[in-house]
Parts: sequence; structure tokens; C-alpha cells
Amino acid sequence: CIGGALVLVDQQATGLARPTAHRLATALEHHRLVARDLQGRFVLGPRLGELATAAGEDRLLAAAGPVLTALRDATSESCQLYRRQGEQRICVAAAERLTGLRDTVPIGAVLSMHAGSAAQVLLAWEEPERMHRGLMGAKFSATTLAGVRRRGWAQSVSEREVGVASVSAPVRGPGGRVVAAVSVSGPIERLGRAPGRLHAQAVVTAAARLTEALRRNGGT
Repeated sequence: CIGGALVLVDQQATGLARPTAHRLATALEHHRLVARDLQGRFVLGPRLGELATAAGEDRLLAAAGPVLTALRDATSESCQLYRRQGEQRICVAAAERLTGLRDTVPIGAVLSMHAGSAAQVLLAWEEPERMHRGLMGAKFSATTLAGVRRRGWAQSVSEREVGVASVSAPVRGPGGRVVAAVSVSGPIERLGRAPGRLHAQAVVTAAARLTEALRRNGGT
């Protein structure tokens, strides 16, 4: 059985012989459902977290449509929801500005983690080692990410694409972990050189709505 942080394999409780229990635990380890700590004890494996994330993603996408549409209507700009996948980020939902010049990011588009306000948000709350690796080659700095954590939102101007500005805020899942970034993006001519002044509050509010949707539907 799996209990707490440890895989507790007990002959008396399970009726299994120790060699059998060990073979079962080793099989679970092969499938990444359990792992071993520094003392060689079995602990919950990374695959369980991945499965939980996948379930949370379904809930997130279900809530994203109305929230992004409301954000688009409030800002009159294109809006996106990004998730990190390895060393890239993916647009998993979007609501485009209906008319005029707009920044179009198709659902499924794969973008760099080295530029843009959404990349800043997805990296700003990472573990120090992963953050350090992510900053290698990035167009923003550790100082930039410190400002993102302090404010609770990020902005970029001509960072991902010349002439485009954006504002992003974090969506939080289990344990307060950042699982996605909500963004508003558009031409600098409308958003200006400090787009956060125009849209930070609206983006933070949208991100909070998605965070609450995950909490309410069991995403925490």
C-alpha cells in the first residue's frame, strides 16, 4: 500500500512475503509510481504528480474559455493561457481580439521559455537550480524575475516579438505551485512601453479566477 510519504510494505498487513513485496515495489519504481530517497526508502514517485497535473489541466482548460473571453472583453486585446512543457511553453487556450491589429497565438503554438512575460511567470517561482538553468540564454534576468515575484505579474516589450507587448500573471495549483500563466498581448502602439499599467490588474484577476476554479474543483 502507499501511505503518507512512504511506500509501506509490511508482511503482516499485506500478507505478502518480503521478496514478493519487494518485487512489487521495484515494479512500481520502474513505472515511476514510486522512487527511493537518499536512505534507499521507497517514496511516492514523480509519475503520481504528473497524473495529478494532467487531471488539473482538464479542469483548467474547462474554466479557461469563459475567463479568457472576459479578459479579452475587458482589455480589448488578445488573451492566452500558457503551460510549461520541458524547456518550452505551449498555448493551451486563447481568446483573440475580434477586430483590428492583434497578436495571434494559435492554440497548440510552442514558444520559447527565453522571452516574453508568460515565460517570466512560468520561471519566476521555480526552484533555484531550475531557474538558473532557465535563465541561460534568456532575454530577461534574475533581477527581472525577482520583480515578477514581488509584484505578482510580469510584463515584456518587444521581448518575444518586435512590436508586441504583453502582461502575464500566474495560475496556481496544488500547494500554491504555478501551473500556468495568463497573458494579454498586443501591439506596443496600444499597450505602450509599460503595459502593466494598463492591464496588470485585469490579468491578475483572471489568473485568480482560474486558481480559484482549480481549488473549487479539487485541483488543490
